[in-house]
Amino acid sequence: MNQGETLRTETADRVRSIVFSRPQEYNTITPALRDELRTALDEAEADPGVSVVLLAAEGPAFCAGYGLDWSTVAQTREQDWDPTVDEFFISQYVDVFTRLWYGRKPTVAAVQGWCIGGGTDMVLCADLVIAADDARFGYPPARVWGVPTTGMWVYRLGVERAKRYLLTGDEIPAREAAAMGMILETVPAERLREHAQDLATRMARLPLNQLVLHKRLCNHPVEQMGLGTGRLLGTLFDGIARHTPEGHRFVTEAMESGFRQAVRERDEPFGDYGSRPGLR
Repeated sequence: MNQGETLRTETADRVRSIVFSRPQEYNTITPALRDELRTALDEAEADPGVSVVLLAAEGPAFCAGYGLDWSTVAQTREQDWDPTVDEFFISQYVDVFTRLWYGRKPTVAAVQGWCIGGGTDMVLCADLVIAADDARFGYPPARVWGVPTTGMWVYRLGVERAKRYLLTGDEIPAREAAAMGMILETVPAERLREHAQDLATRMARLPLNQLVLHKRLCNHPVEQMGLGTGRLLGTLFDGIARHTPEGHRFVTEAMESGFRQAVRERDEPFGDYGSRPGLR
C-alpha cells in the first residue's frame, strides 16, 4: 500500500485500487489530489501486473467537487482574466480526469455519499460507475460559477435529461441515476466496496489485450460523436461562467461570508445540497 497526502493505492488480484483519503474534507479536488491522481493512474497504466483500476473514497462523500477554499481565493488573485491562460489551468485537471476514459485499462468507480460538481467531471469519465443506494450526484455550479468540463453529461444521460439537470443544477439520487443510465447500478452502502471489487476482479480475469480492445471498441463511437469538441467547449465555458458578473459576485460573497455560506445562499431557493440542514 502506498499512502499519499490525498489518496492511497493498493493492489489485489490484478486490480489497482486508488482510494481518496481525505474524508473530513469530503475528498474535494485540490492541486495535490490532481497531481497524486495523475501519478497513480500513470503508474497503474504502466504496471504489467494491473489489468483494472478501481477508484474509491473514504468517508461520507466520494468527492464534493473542487475545494472552494483555494479556488475562490485563486480567482481573487487574478490581475486580468485571460481565457487562454484559464483554459490551460483547468485543462491540467481535465487531462487527469480523462485518463480514466483514455487509459487502456478499464476503470470502475465506487461512489458513496456526495459526488457533485467537479466530482462528476471526474467520475463520469470512468468506464463503469457503481454507487451506494443513498449516494447523490449533481452539478450545483450550473446555477452559478461553473460548466461541466469533461463533457460527459450528454453521453451518459442523453441530450434531454442532460439539459434537465444542467438547466436546474438539481441533485440526482443514485437510484434515479442508475434508472436513467447515468451510472451502471446501485447497491446497499455496506456492500459497495466489496461489490465493486468483485466486479473489477471478474473483469481482470480476462487477458489484458481483450480488455483494451473492448474498451476502445466502446469508446471510439463516442469520440466520433464529438466528445473532444464538447470537452473543449466545457473547459472554455467553465472559465467564462466563473468570470460573469454573477460569478464574480459569488466569489465576493465567498470572501466576505465564507464559501460554505456562499454555497448555501446559492442553493437555498432550490432546497438542496448545502442549503439542507446538516449538509455542507
